[in-house]
Amino acid sequence: MSKDNRGNPEIKKHGFKTDRDKPLTEYVHLRVTKEMKEEIQQQEDPPEFCREAIQKALDEKKQK
Repeated sequence: MSKDNRGNPEIKKHGFKTDRDKPLTEYVHLRVTKEMKEEIQQQEDPPEFCREAIQKALDEKKQK
């Protein structure tokens, strides 16, 4: 599969739109347990759930 055939074709046509202050430009890959993955996937918006959880942990760490 060539690189040009990957991804969502609608994003390629119309561009990725967001109302965020900062665009989501970076990827993070991490390993989790099977149970964690299953719980994450049960969330309404799994990627946003993970972003919020990470941001909360980072904010808490800064306050220490």
